Amino acid sequence: MSKAFTKESDDALEDDEIQMPPLPAGTRNYMTPGGHAKLKAELEHLTKVERPEVTRVVSWAASNGDRSENGDYLYGKRRLREIDRRTRYLIKRLDDAEVIDPATRDTDQIFFGATVTVENQLGETRTISIVGLDETDPSRGYVSWMSPIARVLTKHREGDTVSLPTPSGIEQLEIMTLEYKPLDTGKAQ
Repeated sequence: MSKAFTKESDDALEDDEIQMPPLPAGTRNYMTPGGHAKLKAELEHLTKVERPEVTRVVSWAASNGDRSENGDYLYGKRRLREIDRRTRYLIKRLDDAEVIDPATRDTDQIFFGATVTVENQLGETRTISIVGLDETDPSRGYVSWMSPIARVLTKHREGDTVSLPTPSGIEQLEIMTLEYKPLDTGKAQ
């Protein structure tokens, strides 16, 4: 039989192609308590529930004989690689994590965890909260601390005006309000 018919897949090559969003050298992975708890819960679910179940199915499928056309076996092996890749990612993210609770911040400057309302030159307002890379959710106004708008706002205060470069030109934003409050970043994926 030809090797072409017995090869499972090229998914092993894909493992190396998926990378974490980059962190600047020497920095920690800032996240809120809710984001940290969400990642820990996902890691625990993968290692204690999902991986053992998939391993059981793969073991059963392997015992059925011919693996080259066994869908349960092929899918299970692929799913195990996905679970292992995600587990490595989560472990690395949690190891590099520095949990910062926005509710405990006491400053009048904008830093990680701040919830800021800004107004542009057209009078349009928007509220954003600065969160970790794994917690971003634009529909809720949660932006990464590494995003352009967060970088522009960092270290400024209420009443300041900042210039945000956008594809359509420079946008002037006035900082209307600034607060540090608990954030619900434990969104389900």
